[in-house]
Formats: sequence, C-alpha cells, structure tokens
Amino acid sequence: MTDRTQRLSALRREMQIFEMDGFIIPRNDEHQGEYVAASSERLAWISGFTGSAGMAIVLTARAAVFVDGRYTLQAEHEVDGTLFERRHLTETPATDWLADHVTTGMKIAYDPWLHTGASLLRLKQVCEKAGAKLVAAPHNFIDAIWSDRPNAPQEPVRVHPLSYSGQSHVEKLAEIAAQLKAEKQDCMVLTLPDSIAWAFNIRGGDIPCTPVALGFALIHADESADLFMDSAKIDQTVRDHLGSAVRFHEPDQIGAVLDTVAADKKTVRFDGNSALEWIYSRLTKAGAQVVVADDLTLMPKACKNAVEVEGMRTAHRRDGATMVRFLRWLSEQPAGPDINELSVSQKLNSLRREDDLFFDYSFPTISGSAENGAIVHYRVSPETSIPLPENGLYLVDSGGQYQDGTTDITRTIVRGSATPEMKDRFTRVLKGHIALGRARFPKGTTGSQLDVLARLPLWEAGMDYDHGTGHGVGSFLNVHEGPQRISKMPSKVALGVGMVVSNEPGYYKTGGYGIRLENLVCVQPSEGGEREMLAFETLTLCPFDVNGIEKNLLDPHEIDWLNSYHAQVREALSPLLEGDDLTWLIAATQPI
Repeated sequence: MTDRTQRLSALRREMQIFEMDGFIIPRNDEHQGEYVAASSERLAWISGFTGSAGMAIVLTARAAVFVDGRYTLQAEHEVDGTLFERRHLTETPATDWLADHVTTGMKIAYDPWLHTGASLLRLKQVCEKAGAKLVAAPHNFIDAIWSDRPNAPQEPVRVHPLSYSGQSHVEKLAEIAAQLKAEKQDCMVLTLPDSIAWAFNIRGGDIPCTPVALGFALIHADESADLFMDSAKIDQTVRDHLGSAVRFHEPDQIGAVLDTVAADKKTVRFDGNSALEWIYSRLTKAGAQVVVADDLTLMPKACKNAVEVEGMRTAHRRDGATMVRFLRWLSEQPAGPDINELSVSQKLNSLRREDDLFFDYSFPTISGSAENGAIVHYRVSPETSIPLPENGLYLVDSGGQYQDGTTDITRTIVRGSATPEMKDRFTRVLKGHIALGRARFPKGTTGSQLDVLARLPLWEAGMDYDHGTGHGVGSFLNVHEGPQRISKMPSKVALGVGMVVSNEPGYYKTGGYGIRLENLVCVQPSEGGEREMLAFETLTLCPFDVNGIEKNLLDPHEIDWLNSYHAQVREALSPLLEGDDLTWLIAATQPI
C-alpha cells in the first residue's frame, strides 16, 4: 500500500467519524494567495499534485483532482490515476463532477478557513439541486491526519523603510480611515498578506517568492488597527515602527475581536473576492453589519508612488545587468549534457543572489528548451531537464524580489540557428510586444481594451496564445498583483499612473518550441492631445535576441522602437558592466 493510498484511507476514516460523505481540498491557504507555506500544502500531501492552482474532492468511493490547462501534463506525472481521477478544470469543472456523483442525503464538507463565499456558491447550488448539503467541517480533516505536518512559518517580520515605501503607514491608515468614514463604515477586514504588508509597511518571509508575513488585520475608521500575527515573528523594532495605534494579537484571537466588533453593531467592510467564509459567518452571526466591497488597499498599492517607481527602475537596472552577464555566459556555452535546463537556470539564480538587495526569486524560474518551452508554466526538475539544443530555441522566464522592487523578465534565445518558421513566429511575437509597448491611450482605458494590440500580428497569421498578455506587479510584493491586467478577459479596472504591468505575448508549438518576450512597463502620463493620455514606460532593460528576427516583417516604426530600446539598454547598463560582459552588451544592442 502506497503512502497516498494510506493517506486517502485515513482521510475517509476521518470523514466517516464525523458522518461526512465528501471533503473539498483547495490548493490555497487562509490568505487566498498564489504561494503557500509548506504547512498549507494540503492538496500536494493528499494527492501528490504540486502545481500552484487546483482542487481535489474526495468522496467515500471515488476522488478527483482538478487542474487547469497549465498543469495537465504535470498532474499526469504526479497524481496516481488509480486513486484520483485527473480532470481539466474547464472541460470537467469540479461542479459538474460533483453534480454527477452526489446523491440525496449526502453531506459534503469544506473548511471555511480556506474558501470565500463566492467560491462556495456554485458548489452549494450543485449540492442542493441533488438533495445533498454543503456543510462546514468541524475542523480540517487533512490537518487531523497529517502527523508530520510542518510547523507554521515563523520568519521574522521586518520594517519596510520609508526610503522604499515612499509613504508612512500612519498616512496610509489615515487615508483608509477617511474612506471608511466617507462610506459610513467602521472598519475593514484584511486577509491578503500583501495588503497587510503594504498598509503597515512591513515585509516577511513566510511563503516562497513573496516577501510577506502571514496574518490578518482590522483597520478602523479612527485610524487605529488590530494586527493578528504570531508574536514570535514581531520584535521590538517592528512594534516601535507600528506604534501605539496598532494593537497586537495572536492569530487565534481574531474570533474574539470580531465578536467584540459585532457586539457594538459596527459596520464592517469585507472584500468578497478574498475574505474568508469563516470570517463572514462569524461577523454576521454575531450581529455585525457586513458590507461586501473592494479591499481599499488594492488601488493605492497598484498605483505606485514616485519613490516606489524609482525603486522599480533601479531594481530593473541591476537585474538587467545580471541578465546580460547571464546571456553573455550562455552564449559561450557549447551544446552538451551539462548545459541543460536545470543547470542553466541554477546559473541565473546564482547570479541574482549576488545582488546586495536580493531577497528571493519572484517565482520559480521557468527554463524551457525545445518542446519544454511550449509548456507555458513549465517547471524544470532533475527528472524533466533536457540539454539546450545545438540549434533551436530556449525560453527563460525569471525574476527577483529586491528590497527596492520586483522584476519579471522573459527572453527567448536562439541557440545556433533558428528555422524560418521560428523566426517568423519570434518576429510576430516581437511585433505584438512593440505594439503594446508603444501604445498611447486615453485615461480610463482598461487592459482588456489594449490586449488585441499584442495579439494582432499573430492573429493575422491565424495564430494566438492561451494566456493573458499582462499581469500587475507589486513593489517588493506579489509578482502577480491585481486588480490591473492586460487580457482577453473583460476588466473594469482602468490602467492608472504608477501601475506596473507585464507585456508578454507569446507563441507555443506543442511538442516543438515556445516563444515569449516579456518586459515590465509602468503607466505614465503622456503629454499632448485633446484628452488626458497615458503611455507605458518600459522598466525592463535587457536586449532581445536579434538572431530570432526576420527583419522584413518589421515596419520602420518597429525597427526604430527596437533600435531606440536597445540604445536605452546600452546606455543604462554599460556603467554596471565591464570586460567581456560590456563587450557582449555593445554587440547585442547594435542597430538592426
């Protein structure tokens, strides 16, 4: 009997003890973020699936794991098909699967600490239609049987200084309090670690790739706040920084504080997209007036101030110099078994670690050669790593968390020579990247209205890519930050000054190769015209591989943009480089 078989059996015994016929296991933790601590990897523990998004449903006689298109191949490799059905979230949604297998009288349990009300609504409807019930579990059944579960993270909280934040936490809390007063609300619940980190000017290291400390907070209309965080993580420096207006509590005290708020019949603001069902239920049952509305930190966090933008610029200059050192080194490496996806990504990671302000990687490096480059969110491992080709394409998507900013860059590199087809696709992706990068647009424009610019050169040839064109990026925070995005998906969020987004069109030939070209850009005012206009300032500084370009496909404006960008890269990075690295940079940025 395998470990997974034993774990599944133990889970079903726990369900039986509490007379439950099923249990829902999401990948996320109590904070609904992209990354989770080892102690929250419940989906991986029960099923083996280690991707960043997914869900499992375990019934008494069957079970299934649901993943999206990014992870279908990974799920086939990691999940035992004799224990779990492997399902595509879009083709066979969890709600459809549940509808096929629940029957009258069944009770399907969930942990209210791991779900929002919105995420439960459709599941609840499916159960009710079948005569079953969706019910809150008395405790998390996985935690009850996970005997060697890692301890909750206790990385120290650190102050994020004014020299990087550009605005004190006192000013931030005052502005939030003023908005609460204006909307006749008494306080706001914060459950997102990045919202807490931004509002209080603190950072931490509780989860991979994101410098946040896990916890919860209440911000009040009187400019005070309650912070629920493990006291072992908070030293006197942090307490002095936050001051007397911030009250400290252990995380398990949140229920009692919410009860007190509710007993006073206060009006509590609650973000329905991220705040937990447990908190909502606790407040409403205790008598609070709950207003479901957006987290008030989202927009000011997204619209970086001048200090944060300058920090992003300086972080990208240093990161660009690191990328040049890496690309120069890579250009000298002959094909062979030692020059493979894993070893090359480790080289890049080691170069980033040399930066004095480096904190972590902003996400696990995507290092995809040949056919692996066609897997959009490929994660290299010793088992999957293949040598870089003598002739062909290599895609590397990587980034760093620096104390002054967050970076995310993708370059596709020609090894040896590229085929005419590869050059055609590479150039079309570049054309789309340039079209978006040089866009000028009126205030009030959303990312979904600009998305077509990046896709049109591919559409003209009957091609497309199946991911968004751009995601928001935080300032020494989440590399994937909302609410802004550039995507086919409709968005009501207008792009505003100070927002940082990625510009990353791509092309992927299954079984062949992948191409993605990504810079980060910052929304800035653009002078001239009858209306208030905006444009993108490119933050990322690194040459594109001109060996992938079919010049005849570029028009004069595109050639001018590329030559101007390369001149900017050369001017910005030359002072940070010397010797062979500088020589390589000068050659790589010559006009085409």
